[in-house]
Amino acid sequence: MAEGIRDKVAVIGMGCSSFGERWNMSAADLMVESFTEALGDAGIDRDDIEAAWLGVFFDEQNIGKSAIPMSNALRLNNVPVTRVENLCATGTEAFRGAVYAVASGAADIALALGVEKLKDTGFSGLPERTHGTFEDLWLPNSTAPGAFAQLASAYSHKHGIDMADLKRAMAHVSVKSHDNGLKNPKAHLQRAITEDDVLNAPPVAYPLGVLDCCGVSDGSACAIVARPEIAAQLGKDQIVGVKSVQLSISNGVEASHTSWDGAHTMTTRRASAKAYVEAGITDPKADLGMIEVHDCFSITELVVMEDLGLSEPGKAPADILEGRYDASGDIPCQIDGGLKCFGHPIGASGLRMLYEVYQQLLGRAGDRQLDRVDFGLTHNLGGIPNRNVASISILGGMN
Repeated sequence: MAEGIRDKVAVIGMGCSSFGERWNMSAADLMVESFTEALGDAGIDRDDIEAAWLGVFFDEQNIGKSAIPMSNALRLNNVPVTRVENLCATGTEAFRGAVYAVASGAADIALALGVEKLKDTGFSGLPERTHGTFEDLWLPNSTAPGAFAQLASAYSHKHGIDMADLKRAMAHVSVKSHDNGLKNPKAHLQRAITEDDVLNAPPVAYPLGVLDCCGVSDGSACAIVARPEIAAQLGKDQIVGVKSVQLSISNGVEASHTSWDGAHTMTTRRASAKAYVEAGITDPKADLGMIEVHDCFSITELVVMEDLGLSEPGKAPADILEGRYDASGDIPCQIDGGLKCFGHPIGASGLRMLYEVYQQLLGRAGDRQLDRVDFGLTHNLGGIPNRNVASISILGGMN
C-alpha cells in the first residue's frame, strides 16, 4: 500500500528571479538568476546535484522541446535532466519529479526549475494562430477569460448571489493581492489599486474586467531538494519538509454531462483532499498558516477558497469581504502578491509560490513575514474550468 512522501524530502535551497518585462535577459539568464540563489541557499556544490527537472510550457517561444538548454545554462555535470509540461501546473510538475526522485531513493539531491520568457514575443494570454495545437485545435475560438467568466456566472446562479455583490468580492481579491505585492521587490506589478479601480476597469469578458485578470511575465524559480539527513548534515537550523504533492487531472466528466455544475473546480477538490491526508492535516482551516493559489482571475481565487475546504459553500464572497484571506486575516492568501502582481510566466509560477512558502516557514519574508506559519499550501490550476489539471503542494517544518 502506498505510504506517501510526507517528511521523506527536505527543501534545502530555493531561488526566484525578479518577475517582469526582462527585455535584457534570455531564458538562460533567468535560469541562472534563480539557480544561483538556490545553490547559495542550499550550501552545496553544483556537482552534488544528481538529477534535475525543467518546467517550460510554451516551448516554441522559449528554449525548445529538450532539457539541454538548462543543462547548458547551469553547467550541470552530465546529470539526467527531464523537461516537463503540464499547463499552468508545469512548475509544480518539475518539483514533483525532483521530490519523487529523492523520496524513492533514486537520488540524494535533485533540482527543480521552471522558467518562461513571454514578454519579448508579445504573447497576451489570448489565443492566436501561432501557438500550436493547444489553442489552434484543442481550444478553437475560446479564451481563458471567457471560460472563467462562465465560472463566475455559474457560481452566482448556484448560490443565488447577485452579480454586483460577487463582483465586489472579486474586486477585493485583486485589491488584497496588490496591497501584498507592494511589499515584494520581486513582483512585476507593485502599485496599489482600489475596489473602484477594479469595478470601473475596462471589460474583458463579463463579469471580468482588466484588473480581475493576471498578466503575463518573464521569470524563473528554482528548488533544490534532498533527503532530510542531508539537510541536517548541512547544518540547517530549520528544515523545511515536503508534506505532500498531489495532482488531479480532468477525466472528461465536467465537459461531458450535467453532473458538474460549472461552479467549482472538481480537480482542486480531489487533489486537496488527497494532499490533506498525505500531509496529516485534519483541519485545514486551523492548520494552514498561508496559501498561494492560482489567481489567474479573481473569480478563480474566490471559488478555490471553497474547493480547498477553507470557506463553506456559497460563503467565500462574505469571507473575502470580511478579510479572512487578507494579510492580517486567518489564512493569508497571496501574501507575496500572487499571479496578480507577479504575472504568469507559466513554467515558473508553481515554484514561485513554493518559494514564498519556503521563505515564510524560515522567517525570511521581510516586511511580508507572517506571525505563524506551520504549514503552507500552494495550488495551481491549468486549463479551463471544465478541462484542467490541479496541483497541490504542502510544505512544513520538520524540527
